[in-house]
Amino acid sequence: MPNVAKGDGMRGLAVFISDIRNCKSKEAEQKRINKELANIRSKFKGDKTLDGYSKKKYVCKLLFIFLLGHDIDFGHMEAVNLLSSNKYTEKQIGYLFISVLVNTNSDLIRLIIGSIKNDLLSRNAVHICLALQCIANIGSKEMAESLAPEIPKLIVSGETIDAVKQSACLCLLRLFRTSPDTVPSGEWTQRVGHLLNDQHLGVVTAATSLIHTLAQKTPEDFKNCVSLAISRLSRIVTSSYTDLQDYTYYFVPAPWLSVKLLRLLQVYPPPEDPAARGRLNECLETILNKAQEPPKSKKVQHSNAKNAVLFEAINLIIHHDTEPTLLVRACNQLGQFLQHRETNLRYLALESMCLLASSEFSHEAVKKHMDTVITALKTERDVSVRQRAVDLLYGMCDKSNAEEIVAEMLAYLETADYSIREEMVLKVAILAEKYPVDYTWYVDTILNLIRIAGDYVSDEVWFRVIQIVINRDDVQGYAAKVVFEALQAPACHENMVKVGGYILGEFGNLIAGDQRSSPMVQFQLLHSKYHLCSAPTRGLLLSTYIKFINLFPEIKGQLQDVLRNNNNLRNADAELQQRAIEYLQLSTVASQDVLATVLEEMPPFPERESSILAKLKKKKPNVSDIEVVKEGKKSSNPPTLNNSAANTPEATPASAPVPVMAAAPAPVQSASDDLLGLSAGPAAAAPITNNFAAPASFAAPAAPAGGGGLLVDVFDTPPAQNNVSSALAPQAEENFFKFAIKNNGVLFENELLQIGVKAEYKGNLGRLGLFYGNKTSYPFQFFTPTVSCPGELASALNVQTKPLDVNTVEGGAQVQQIINVECISDFVDAPVLSIKFSYSGSMQQINLMLPVMLNKFFEPVEMDATTFFNRWKQLNSPGQEEQKIFKATFPIDSDTSRTKLLGFGFGLLDGVDPNPDNFVGAGIIKAQSSQVGCLLRLEPNMQAQMYRLTLRTSSTSVTTRLADLLLKLF
Repeated sequence: MPNVAKGDGMRGLAVFISDIRNCKSKEAEQKRINKELANIRSKFKGDKTLDGYSKKKYVCKLLFIFLLGHDIDFGHMEAVNLLSSNKYTEKQIGYLFISVLVNTNSDLIRLIIGSIKNDLLSRNAVHICLALQCIANIGSKEMAESLAPEIPKLIVSGETIDAVKQSACLCLLRLFRTSPDTVPSGEWTQRVGHLLNDQHLGVVTAATSLIHTLAQKTPEDFKNCVSLAISRLSRIVTSSYTDLQDYTYYFVPAPWLSVKLLRLLQVYPPPEDPAARGRLNECLETILNKAQEPPKSKKVQHSNAKNAVLFEAINLIIHHDTEPTLLVRACNQLGQFLQHRETNLRYLALESMCLLASSEFSHEAVKKHMDTVITALKTERDVSVRQRAVDLLYGMCDKSNAEEIVAEMLAYLETADYSIREEMVLKVAILAEKYPVDYTWYVDTILNLIRIAGDYVSDEVWFRVIQIVINRDDVQGYAAKVVFEALQAPACHENMVKVGGYILGEFGNLIAGDQRSSPMVQFQLLHSKYHLCSAPTRGLLLSTYIKFINLFPEIKGQLQDVLRNNNNLRNADAELQQRAIEYLQLSTVASQDVLATVLEEMPPFPERESSILAKLKKKKPNVSDIEVVKEGKKSSNPPTLNNSAANTPEATPASAPVPVMAAAPAPVQSASDDLLGLSAGPAAAAPITNNFAAPASFAAPAAPAGGGGLLVDVFDTPPAQNNVSSALAPQAEENFFKFAIKNNGVLFENELLQIGVKAEYKGNLGRLGLFYGNKTSYPFQFFTPTVSCPGELASALNVQTKPLDVNTVEGGAQVQQIINVECISDFVDAPVLSIKFSYSGSMQQINLMLPVMLNKFFEPVEMDATTFFNRWKQLNSPGQEEQKIFKATFPIDSDTSRTKLLGFGFGLLDGVDPNPDNFVGAGIIKAQSSQVGCLLRLEPNMQAQMYRLTLRTSSTSVTTRLADLLLKLF
């Protein structure tokens, strides 16, 4: 037993801990703990006059038992009682117990909040700090809602001491990260920036952390902090390490604060004030200059702190992307690190140079280090460093060095780590496609890629080479020749067989004149691979054989023998069996002219974004930034919404060739384009007519038609700049009116976000489900959708929005929000849906019209002709009729018109109008305050392509609104 001096605090606790340590077995420890728990329980229950010291001692014992791994189910109330003590040690133990053991759903949480609030309002700084630490440790939503309004007062109060300000800033930061909506905005946000000028650097550091996080959500509220941050950074950077003794770390003045200030400045664009910009540039130049100075210490802590500030300064230079001198200097500094003995430094240098490669000012400077990067690719031991080297080679590639870089990457690919091979294959394919020396070089490169790393060549890569060959007449003969030669290799990868089968099936006739590649030789070469391939590849080869029957009638018999083979006609695979049967019948029954028509050469693929680039973007979303700037476009931020669909490149890949008998192009949609599954179109149809058949399992995305460059101009489209405004997103109105005749669909979509709607209505009530899908790999932070009713709409439509359970939408994830609406009276405008979120540090805003319109509260009515005409005659007062004669916007089609009117909500009355081509309908608008009967007559004129629309309702405003909506549909 330890020697506990008389008068020492909590002697009983020391004895208990000693007993536990002296236990020889687990059973003995359990027995001693059970004895102590029984004693503490009896004390708490039997002795109602326990003094504070005893409560503190027993609560400490419970805390120690809990830390040993045992459950504690009592003593919580006694710990809460300790919070009201005026003694520091008792209050401290109470807060410690609560922070560790009290669940956020506990019934005692309200008592705890009351005690904490009392301490926050006290004048004792120690009590205030204990309360703030407890709030930060627990950080529950209920605690944030109750106490968050009190904490900003402590931060900006002139009477608060430095230690409390520091704790208050960190506590508020913790609450904001837990529940951003509970942290109040107000005047304090303007005053908190002045803490950056505080004399106490601890307060400045804590305040900078808080401001940086808050500014990511609402940058406008903290714009005044930019000049203050620059001023403080300047004082730190220009000071000697002796000036800030308490905050100097291994001869580096305040490195953590410097890093935080540099990160804060990255939230904002370069300052517009010339003086502030000049002072900031001086700071950055000073940091770069200090990096060149000899180290003041040989210890690793010194170099780590110094380099942390340097790399953050380089990140700020890259973010601003406006100072060519600084960008080149940063590149040169990073170039020195490429050969540093420290692996982490080499990694960070490569990573930062990838970003510098995307700037038009520093791209050439980065290219000067190509040889060093290639050497790193070959000699680095760490696979993560080699991967960054691959990324940098990809980023620095342009027309001048593409051939050399692609050759080096192909050479390395043969020995590359398996973890990076797939990504390397995609990058080599993209570079070969974007910067081709000529098209024959491109074909050679891709076939070499398949030969070296066939297992890692995804379908998108071999789809793409086929698309480009089909779209380029001048390369088709060469492609047929080289794939024929490649297939002669003894060990031939299955992807090579796919490419060979496809290209020879289309263009084998271009090399058939040579006896070495005669039709029979081509067939025998392909068929020698047939039994070694998987079922999908066999299906493709069967399609090649039917194309051969059209191209080479002289070997028709041998090809039909293969199709007649029992292994094909009775194959267990239904796809192979069906192809063999259908192709055999087609070759037997159809005439040569019919065969030539059905099996004619593939047409050029339509222009779309490279499917390979789309796949790489999914793996690494920042690829698009690099591509944009390499074309001479600058952007200081990641791609942002800017409410501009015009700036969003078409990213929907087309599908593969469809079965042979397909007759017409169909809509195109990929799974990635419809995150919500709401789209009405088919998921995988093809833009190819009756041509080369291939199973759906290897559907090929469409390629650009022939032209100057292989890739579409998606690379020439700069990412939209950050622009949070109240204007509606482009095409928002157009998408809104599409919902006049449907309840489900995609309301909005761009490269980052997809918003889908599923709605149902009954009477004057409606329920909408909004689905927000994050299409990127990065999370959307502070995701906040709100619905507002402008002007008079607030009194005509009651909208209740259920808040989202989360405020962060992870990459690739989807969240749902429910909105209930009630129609009080007729209305014209639509509610406005505003979505705000932070993406890669930039705040985004999208404003849309929520698809709630008057006809959604329609109820169709059935009536006979007599009732209809009687009612029609009754609605003859001024303003009750609206008649429009207008030119048809869409081709007039009876079935389409009927579908639109039924979708609009009318009940169509057949046989009422003497002219069967006319439409007559009836319905009732259901509102809480009234019900409005509506009658319609729509008369199409097929010859003139015009309509006459006549509406009669019992409300003038309803008549006008319904007429306006219907005009947009026809």
